[in-house]
Amino acid sequence: MAVSLRSRFWYTVLRKAFKNQKLSITERRASGAKNSGLLGRVPKTIKVEKIDIDGTQAEWVIPLGASHEKVILYLHGGGYVTGSIETYRMLSGLLASHICVKVLLLEYRLAPENPFPAALDDSLKVYRWLSEQGYSSTNIIICGDSAGGGLSVATVLALKDKNEPLPTAVVCISPWVDLTLKNETHITKAESEAMLSKDVLRDWALAYTDESNLTNPLVSPIHADFQGFPPLLIQVGSNEILLDDSILLAEKAKAAGVDVTLEVWP
Repeated sequence: MAVSLRSRFWYTVLRKAFKNQKLSITERRASGAKNSGLLGRVPKTIKVEKIDIDGTQAEWVIPLGASHEKVILYLHGGGYVTGSIETYRMLSGLLASHICVKVLLLEYRLAPENPFPAALDDSLKVYRWLSEQGYSSTNIIICGDSAGGGLSVATVLALKDKNEPLPTAVVCISPWVDLTLKNETHITKAESEAMLSKDVLRDWALAYTDESNLTNPLVSPIHADFQGFPPLLIQVGSNEILLDDSILLAEKAKAAGVDVTLEVWP
């Protein structure tokens, strides 16, 4: 009952804050920053350290007793045009504390000011920086939600293309992996979706890159070759318009021999 009530509360908050308003990208950024306070504060058992990685801002989110060898590189969501360290600090803190692993939360550059491949370049730079700091690829997990989920997959694909060491696993939460928006759940889940709409995603996709580039596997990883990809965990809600993105990603990766776990939550 408590979980159900809490879920309904957040559904109402998110729907009011985002879906039912026709907001510009600037307005959505401001609204996201304003509503980030609703998530609460990072627990006192979490240490937060700001860091500059060759001009890219990031933040260590470190739970008490965390391993010094393992790390999660977290790539936030926001359609490549919104989202920030500020709005994802609490989620990263919860993730870090639940598994007692430190999280590196990245402030990658956003479109339209910095279109593709800026976000991907930032993610690759920080992943390589982790290697330079002594973290073994076998102790790194890349994790992200929505656009950050797509960016997580694209980052590993880019590393694979260059024959660089790959992270030990990838975790995608409601990943946006097909920016052509051709999947059926953009229509069939339109009413039940809490935050997004196909029209808004279309605007964000075209802010991120040109229409002619939407099928680029590093933009829409659903078009990629997944041979040799590391284990992949995908989690998604049953009422999301990005449900098909998750299902098709899982099917394509599994067909290529990838160890895939797909969890569809009610």
